[in-house]
Amino acid sequence: MSHGFDVKKRHVVVVGAARSGVAVADLLVSRGARVTLTDTRPSIEDEAALRSRGLTLELGGHRTETLTGADLIVLSPGVPPRQPALDAARAAGVPVTGELELASRWLLGRVVAITGTKGKSTTTTLTGRMLEAGGRRTRVGGNIGLALSAQVEDSTPDTIHVVEVSSFQLEMTERFHPWIAALLNFSPDHLDRHASVEEYAGAKARIFANQTPADWAVVNADDAPALELSSAAAAKPFRFSMRGDLGGHREGVVIAGDVIVHRTSEGDVPLVPLTSVRLLGRHLLSDVLAAASIARIAGITPEAMTRAVEGFTGLEHALEPVGDAGGVRFVNDSKATNIAAARLAIESFDRGLVVILGGKFKGGDFRDLRAPLAARADAVVAIGEAAGLVLEALEGAVPVCRAASMSDAVRSAYAAALPGGTVLLAPACASFDMFRDYAERGRVFKGEVERLTREVERTREQ
Repeated sequence: MSHGFDVKKRHVVVVGAARSGVAVADLLVSRGARVTLTDTRPSIEDEAALRSRGLTLELGGHRTETLTGADLIVLSPGVPPRQPALDAARAAGVPVTGELELASRWLLGRVVAITGTKGKSTTTTLTGRMLEAGGRRTRVGGNIGLALSAQVEDSTPDTIHVVEVSSFQLEMTERFHPWIAALLNFSPDHLDRHASVEEYAGAKARIFANQTPADWAVVNADDAPALELSSAAAAKPFRFSMRGDLGGHREGVVIAGDVIVHRTSEGDVPLVPLTSVRLLGRHLLSDVLAAASIARIAGITPEAMTRAVEGFTGLEHALEPVGDAGGVRFVNDSKATNIAAARLAIESFDRGLVVILGGKFKGGDFRDLRAPLAARADAVVAIGEAAGLVLEALEGAVPVCRAASMSDAVRSAYAAALPGGTVLLAPACASFDMFRDYAERGRVFKGEVERLTREVERTREQ
């Protein structure tokens, strides 16, 4: 499959009818393929519209005979690549690829790819805004927003595609070739899907696999595992560091006084004043450094970077301030779906914290949260399938109670919080035991906070 890879009249089966799967199915139809879209769910949204666009739908499971009879199989990122029907298709000689890989082969523009265990969405969004502020033709998406397949039709040689890429997308890549590849950090995650930490690390490292010395590898110098994973990259290294330690590299992005600067052998070039940053949490500042590094390589002026940062108040569900009830503030970090991300969220606050933790467990060790919680938290409210694990891991470090629903959790947390304190939703888990995704979990949390705020105000008025 090279540029111009021809799918005309070929039978292509797309596995998984979520956002990326639908986007790649539409793209394949537009390129003349006969497309079957298959999903394990018995029904999906917009079925009639999908059929009217020329797609054949097979719902309620992946049929082995459909997969083994295909000319090509394309997987949505959410679909595990190892399963019996897919293994049978591989054995029958059917090529299997991923949505990101397929779409990238048809792009005319250059790719900026951003990965890491946490901070991907914030960095991707802010990088896109910096490039746009600098007058570049930019498309932003991948794992968030517009799937890469949905960007192919308006890709031009001067387009820069800023793409958030997950380990699920990277593990299926063969020739995916970013001009700038950024690795923000690395810690164990998704061990419900990857067989081992090594397999997960291998997937992340694939972001550098096809780069050449004409490309760039942007890496967090404060994160030893990330540096290790990028050590074999052929691309030119570009480091950023909150600590100011570029690990022997003379050049990179650091903080000097109250300004983010590009440190060079000729001296520091000021990029963005810290007073322009409107984000809660020190770890989100690291994402600003990463975005500034990419924008600097792309030739964006410091003025344009600063404008973009000033207009960016953060993403929904990423340390998002939600409201205040009876002197207690509420913060939504539903995107903290692993223990490392939850720890960073917890460490963004001083004392007086009550944390809502739990959901569908994805691996890691809740005991890693004992010390940061003991130093800051008055209580923890445990929810979801992992509630028992949370209770067990935190026993003796901080008082823990269980809640059966988000409504109960918000009320229990409010009852445990002192005036001037903060209730933080930082689940450290996936959401699929109680919610469709982390976004729905965050919205339900915000809805409950709103209801509580109204109740508290009514009680005051009486």
